[in-house]
Amino acid sequence: MAKHNDTGKEGEELAATWLQSNGFEIVKRNWRHFRYEIDIIASKKNCIHFIEVKTRKSKAYGFPEEQVSKSKLKQMVASGAEYLYQFGSWDSVRYDILAINIREPESEFLFIEDVYC
Repeated sequence: MAKHNDTGKEGEELAATWLQSNGFEIVKRNWRHFRYEIDIIASKKNCIHFIEVKTRKSKAYGFPEEQVSKSKLKQMVASGAEYLYQFGSWDSVRYDILAINIREPESEFLFIEDVYC
């Protein structure tokens, strides 16, 4: 497996742990349906969160949150709509980014909530 895939998997593990420690319940991880995909689907206070996880181990290529393009945001919204079509409605819906910089001794987390409003 390519090194960036290992970093991505490590980031998604860290993200799930961070989200749970901040009061989120993980609903699904790596949800896929045809062309749709969402890294993490979580809930908190009857709000569903569709979360894009971006992870970096160095700043050589910029900050992880900078890698979420407009087209990625559009794909997140389409994916979220498909998930809601299949699995019901919620009181509110949010599209979020969880950016992780893996560092020693402690990783840095930046949670950007409601990026598509």
